[in-house]
Amino acid sequence: MNEPQVSLAVAFSAGVLSFLSPCVLPLIPSYVGFLTGMSADELQEGGARRATAVLHGLWFVAGFSLVFVLLGAAASALGSLLRDYQHWLGRIGGVLIILFGLYLLGIVRPAFLMRERRIQLSRKPLGYFGSGVVGFTFGAAWTPCIGPILGGILTLAATSHALGEGMALLAVYALGLAVPFLLTAVALDRFLVWFQKFRPYLVWVDRVAGVMLILLGILLVTDRFTLLAGYLQGVTPEFLRRRL
Repeated sequence: MNEPQVSLAVAFSAGVLSFLSPCVLPLIPSYVGFLTGMSADELQEGGARRATAVLHGLWFVAGFSLVFVLLGAAASALGSLLRDYQHWLGRIGGVLIILFGLYLLGIVRPAFLMRERRIQLSRKPLGYFGSGVVGFTFGAAWTPCIGPILGGILTLAATSHALGEGMALLAVYALGLAVPFLLTAVALDRFLVWFQKFRPYLVWVDRVAGVMLILLGILLVTDRFTLLAGYLQGVTPEFLRRRL
């Protein structure tokens, strides 16, 4: 497993943790209902309605994925402009990621992260394209919940070596958000049952994400990220290495 593959694994994990974050996960049923205009009971009545929910979900996912990929391109472009200072960029980026991790652990509470920047939509634009607009709006919103994790991945994208790498990082981050959301749209009733069981552990999502960001930041500050990739390469079974 080489360094880009490790970065992609980190980005996907960050996307899943963003989905599970305490102020995103409880709102997922509301998002599904808002997108489709149907209640949870209606979504489970038949295959046609479930297929409609999935199509709305795909447009929603496409909307926020576009925002994240564009942000990844911007972060990578900035990193490319500062290519001569790549070593220091990695260290400064590592410090920022550590601060994001400390924020998620509740140790640091900077004012700029505490303020919510939400774009409110009282009514969804009609049709599947409207679901894409809602997804784009969701991706553009900067909340204390998703902001630190997204900021950490954007900082990692800024330290990447190519524009395509940064865009791929944010695309995989979006995938980590998208997969569980689409699964929820397919089986909302099962999601509601699972959520009631998972609710007591919500507080641990930010803690796990915070620890992950702090470790990632330390690796960047100490220039040890490539050593992590080498270690993972060594412990990866031979049959998997041939496929990577």
